[in-house]
Amino acid sequence: MQEKAYSYTTEEVKVTWDQKRCIHAEECVHGLPNVFDPDKKPWIQPENASVEELTNTIKRCPTGALHYEIKNKDEQEEAPDQNVITIEKDGPIYINGEVVIRDMDENIILKDTRVAMCRCGKSKNKPLCDNSHIDADFKADTTYNVERLRTEPVEGKGGELSIKLFDNAPFLVQGNYDLVGEETGTETCSKKMSFCRCGGSQTKPFCDGSHKKIGFVST
Repeated sequence: MQEKAYSYTTEEVKVTWDQKRCIHAEECVHGLPNVFDPDKKPWIQPENASVEELTNTIKRCPTGALHYEIKNKDEQEEAPDQNVITIEKDGPIYINGEVVIRDMDENIILKDTRVAMCRCGKSKNKPLCDNSHIDADFKADTTYNVERLRTEPVEGKGGELSIKLFDNAPFLVQGNYDLVGEETGTETCSKKMSFCRCGGSQTKPFCDGSHKKIGFVST
């Protein structure tokens, strides 16, 4: 996983932008166009808004490419009360919550409140999305099999959402979360689920073993 971060500061706040995680969702541009303007240099000018305006807009960045640090305060962005996994049509899986991504040896790869997970299998920044699904003409709707999530009772709300990466295979989600797909709706569950990241599953967003057939490589 790559990182290319830039900082933009005022006397009150530091805004960081990781170019490698940015997929131009443009929530920032639409939220505060006087601060986030790709046609200007620098393209982020935090002095043009209040700290509250900045933090509220940055929290809307679905990939975690944008973060903030309020100077002289210990204030940090807090995870929501309930973790949310959102299926993006023809695109990534967005996760908002107390996200901890680990490898097969339980090493922590990333801790964050917002990430965009690749599900087309083509990203050069796996496991995160880098917009490769566009050039790959990846197609996937936002439906999912609700019954697969209802085989176990819901254990609670919020808390750590563990994302375990399996080599050349799917990622396993463990914790409490809402799964959101525009066409299917929202289901609250606590079931361990393997999510496809090779792009070949016929039961998206869940894994069906297609990664073995197509020779998916996760690095």
